[in-house]
Amino acid sequence: MSSSEEDSKIDLLDSASSVKKKLKKAFCEPGNTADNGVLSFCKYVIFPVALKGEDFVVERAQENGGNSNYKEFESLEADFGAEKVHPGDLKASVEKYLNRLLEPVRKYFDTPELKKLTAKAYPPPAKAPPSGGKKGGNAAAQPATDELIPSRLNMKVGKIVEVSKHPDSDKLYVEKIDLGEPTPRTIVSGLVDYVPLEGMQDRMVVVLCNLKPAKMRGVESAGMVLCGSREDPKEVEPLAVPEGSQPGDKVFVESYEIGEPDEVLNPKKKVWDKISVDFKVSSEGVAQWQSNQLMTSRGQVTCHGVKNAPIR
Repeated sequence: MSSSEEDSKIDLLDSASSVKKKLKKAFCEPGNTADNGVLSFCKYVIFPVALKGEDFVVERAQENGGNSNYKEFESLEADFGAEKVHPGDLKASVEKYLNRLLEPVRKYFDTPELKKLTAKAYPPPAKAPPSGGKKGGNAAAQPATDELIPSRLNMKVGKIVEVSKHPDSDKLYVEKIDLGEPTPRTIVSGLVDYVPLEGMQDRMVVVLCNLKPAKMRGVESAGMVLCGSREDPKEVEPLAVPEGSQPGDKVFVESYEIGEPDEVLNPKKKVWDKISVDFKVSSEGVAQWQSNQLMTSRGQVTCHGVKNAPIR
């Protein structure tokens, strides 16, 4: 975690995913307290600035010894030197406190004016055009990042304003969904066996909007209604949005609010398939990605009918 190394330097506007990536790369040898950037970060940033009188908690599963609390940096340093604290557990704890420290800064800069100012002050390096490629043309826009993070997903609150059975399938609904766009989108969903027709009409749902449009039994679908989905026993229920949500409201994963979604998720790279592996409904019925909650500005996204299940 050196300021001279771009891959490990922590910036005030780093996203939660960038913090995780940089901490993962940071040198943190077991028992090494003399040359350890993560420990130094604890000493000079986390303990004096981020804790605000709290204990520093290293969280561990019970079978690995359970949590350890530290009031002073010296006690943490001694336990790390004695290899009582694993580097992975230390990094996970630093990540938690560091993101909590940075989050107010991220939110402050999450306005169009300040984003524009930041982009001018710290312009991204220009990307070289692919070798052999043609200039101009109708090439698809490149994603802002190759990281598999949920900020690449364009998720919105939608209202089903019209729904009917698919003309060529007993398992599919064809929905017109208001997403706050000039016209409703047509989306096809395999929910006939799980939600009655009257339960779909006027329902508020979460829609993944930047999938590549695809035909389903001859009807083009321009998105996907996200659902809690269990295979055994087979249960499916659309995610529920917080009360007061409106069509077009942004749906995001906490700590990943900042970042531009891909224009279209690349189906060849299976971006959605890889990111969706970590989406689930918790035992409390809360929609999550890697334990971070799925949110709108009005609160949590939930699914109380299908708990402890993947989101698809």
